[in-house]
Amino acid sequence: MNVRNNKWLFILVIAMISMFVLAACGTDEDTTSSSEPSNETEEDTNQEAEEAGEAEGETYVIGATQIVEHPSLNAAYEGFQEAIADAGLEVEYDFQSAQNDVNNGKTIANNFVADSVDLIFANSTPSAQSALAATKDIPIIFTSVTDAVAGGLVEAMDQPGENITGVLDLHPDAIKNTIEFIDTYFEGSKVGLIYNSGEANSVAQIDAVNAAIEGTSLSTVERTVATSAEVQQATTTLVGEADVIYVITDNTVVDALEAVIGVSNEQDIPLIVGEPNSVEKGGFATYGIDYHTIGYRAGEMAVEVLTGQKATSDIPVEIPPEMQLFINKAAAEEQGIDWNAAWDEEAQFLETKSE
Repeated sequence: MNVRNNKWLFILVIAMISMFVLAACGTDEDTTSSSEPSNETEEDTNQEAEEAGEAEGETYVIGATQIVEHPSLNAAYEGFQEAIADAGLEVEYDFQSAQNDVNNGKTIANNFVADSVDLIFANSTPSAQSALAATKDIPIIFTSVTDAVAGGLVEAMDQPGENITGVLDLHPDAIKNTIEFIDTYFEGSKVGLIYNSGEANSVAQIDAVNAAIEGTSLSTVERTVATSAEVQQATTTLVGEADVIYVITDNTVVDALEAVIGVSNEQDIPLIVGEPNSVEKGGFATYGIDYHTIGYRAGEMAVEVLTGQKATSDIPVEIPPEMQLFINKAAAEEQGIDWNAAWDEEAQFLETKSE
């Protein structure tokens, strides 16, 4: 009886041990099976996060150059930087001013190429010309350029170069409207023009002025300068010859605009200028554009190029979006101009800002 009982007890123990072993194996397999997909998902997630972090953390280097520092060009550069910042791009800027020296501009452009910057922002016609001469590979975005075709930057507005495009700073109707304004309110005047004949954008504007004057009551008298130091003397020689002085968006003359304003105020000669910042310095009137706006649009173009959305060749050259008559009432008084009530409705008024 005892032997039989011991035999059945032995069999029962063996059976229970077998059940525990089988249960444990099943649990291990289930655990392994369920954990493997979880590990793969975690690896994929980590990889995606790492790739996203790399994209977000990419820093671009932009070489920014302009022929000289004055309020209009500075406003365009500020607009350019603002557009880049609004797009959320991380950018390091290498800003270089050519100090109104074309040879400096060439050296700056060559240095940008040697440094392999990601993009060049060329803020003036001479700066854009130097950049294009230095590279056919690095993308160039320009603004503060009057005539990109005449300046040799692009073949046509809708045919930008392989590595260059941008935004002009001259509205197609600006010069025409300015000449109409002078002809209407200063009829029969001789218009004094001061410009640097070495600047392609200036020559293009002077040609446009002379073309617009045909058929009006106006005539012109010209003075050319090579440096800003020559501007005051050139302006002085216009006294007695010019009834009105018209300063286009010439970088050399605008850099010494205070000298022109001084002569205009002393001699009661109305001073018409090419952009609003010159009105704020003491010019009487302009049909101008906002340089911050064109700089911002150039910045938007740069974002498209840097992020690979478009190539420069896919972005046509653009003109300023709008134009407005700006008048400085204090300057009108300084220059002995009789106020016309029509200007109260036509113009946006700016005040003289001290430097």
